[in-house]
Amino acid sequence: MIQTARGIGASSGIAIGKAFVLPSWEWDVPEKKMDPSDLAKEFERLYEGVRSSKDEIQYIKNEISEMVGKEESTIFDAHLAILEDPVFMNEIQGIIQRQYKAAEVAVKEAIDHFVTMFDLLDDDYMKERALDIKDVGNRLLKHLLGAPEITLPTDANPYILVAKELSPSQLVHLNPKNVLGIVMLMGGKTSHSAIMARALGIPLVLGLEGKLKEPIQTGEKVVVDGEQGHVLVEPSVEVLAWYKERQRVFHHEMAELCKIKSLPAVTTDGHSIHLAANISSTRELDIAVQNGAESVGLFRTEFMYMDRIYPPNEMEQFTVYRELAQTFREKTVIIRTLDIGGDKPMDYLQIPEEDNPFLGYRAIRICLDRTDVFKTQLRAILRASAFGPIKVMFPMISSMEEIVAAKRILEESKQELREEGQAFNDDIPIGIMIEVPAAAAMADFLAEEVDFFSIGTNDLVQYTLAVDRMNEQIAHMYDPYHPAVLRLIRQTVEAAKQKGIHVGVCGEMAGDPRAVPLWVALGIDELSMSSRTIPRVKAAIRRTSCADSKSLASQLYLCRTKAEIEGVLGFDSPPPTSSFEQAEAAMKYVNSESIEQ
Repeated sequence: MIQTARGIGASSGIAIGKAFVLPSWEWDVPEKKMDPSDLAKEFERLYEGVRSSKDEIQYIKNEISEMVGKEESTIFDAHLAILEDPVFMNEIQGIIQRQYKAAEVAVKEAIDHFVTMFDLLDDDYMKERALDIKDVGNRLLKHLLGAPEITLPTDANPYILVAKELSPSQLVHLNPKNVLGIVMLMGGKTSHSAIMARALGIPLVLGLEGKLKEPIQTGEKVVVDGEQGHVLVEPSVEVLAWYKERQRVFHHEMAELCKIKSLPAVTTDGHSIHLAANISSTRELDIAVQNGAESVGLFRTEFMYMDRIYPPNEMEQFTVYRELAQTFREKTVIIRTLDIGGDKPMDYLQIPEEDNPFLGYRAIRICLDRTDVFKTQLRAILRASAFGPIKVMFPMISSMEEIVAAKRILEESKQELREEGQAFNDDIPIGIMIEVPAAAAMADFLAEEVDFFSIGTNDLVQYTLAVDRMNEQIAHMYDPYHPAVLRLIRQTVEAAKQKGIHVGVCGEMAGDPRAVPLWVALGIDELSMSSRTIPRVKAAIRRTSCADSKSLASQLYLCRTKAEIEGVLGFDSPPPTSSFEQAEAAMKYVNSESIEQ
């Protein structure tokens, strides 16, 4: 059946081939109770299953390490950690001990409990961890039930793999030569499966649940556009030819980008822009370096606090921050302090549920309230600053009082370390994120208190336009190139320049090659983005003229609509919809021709 669907592009590239649909499966675990006298025996069965599962995961970790590298193999450290997590294991043991249920029944109930709990959280990262729980739990069930593992075909002709969801354990058995692309109904960009697909270089589109008119069938011709997130089933000859040309262009572009990876990001007339990477864990350091990152422009520390039952202590954090500093040595690392809130609930911090968490108790507001948690993090950052050029950055600043309070707590942390004889950089640079319109409006005042600004475009757009970009009904109104947004960015940059402080941009706009003339025109010092977008932005900078870009500035400030701005910047049709709409239009034309005939 001819159909098209929009999902999430999670691994770049275009794949064309016949579908192989992996059946959905669930372990059949009938209700089974035991005699109380067999309790010790049942616990031994559980422990033996855990031991076998750990051995198997360690074997898979070693196998994937040889295939795609050690960084990606650390995904399976998280799986080992689940089997050692006291909360997960206590849940299983409690069901066995209190309800006298068989080990496999207890494991199945524990899996369902945690998966349901994670799915209810309004946070994509936590929802995607539910798949890790299922993966580990199903492996444990396999050993308890003595069932065979569900594996993927390895000797078939190259195919597009279609599945409701795929676990990292399943992906590790893939032969990249056989799998052209992957379509997943569930999952998100930060899932471990998505990370694995990117490491293997396999185009991936996910998040198609409810978006297909009919299920894809094995043997159907499928196009997977991992860049734009589009999937086409049984496309016409014309559409297929169009995508084959795009596939050829993509491969050529990737080859060209490899050539400039080590070259500087300099315009045709000698203006340079510093390119940095946004990362969430030390696992991403190698990827950042490989893609030409000159520094870490944003280290998201909140992921260290998630998926655990207590906050990371000072030594845990210090170890991670020190590794960052030592890896980049002379290159700067900007560490953003804890940015969590009602949308990322953590029981141990007792953050209350809120009707509108994005406007609620989050980020710097929590840190200034929970100074014990804040100081622990600041002390770790300060200690790591002795090992390399680390900067500290505070998120969601909206008033002068907040930055003054944050700096006071930083000074208290310094004094504590001095008294303890701990080494640190006493002149550690301090920055703030400009992501609230209030901060942009008073950027001239805030610039007197800090050493640098980082403009967080994602939240700045959301707050300026009062648009929740996760709300499908109004997502089309989320417009980074809205005149009001550009005016606030311009005002912030001018305030920073007048006070002589460094100003950068992070967020989706920073990684958009089409926006490069805007950043050059404004005189932005740094762009920080996802590591894999750095080569494309660098290529755009190297073909841009500073003189030509500056001539655009006066025109941009007179623009009243998005269309006018895009016209001045020379945008083509927006990438997220153009190829999809062209393909849909072509298919509708072909379908109407067929009906008439």
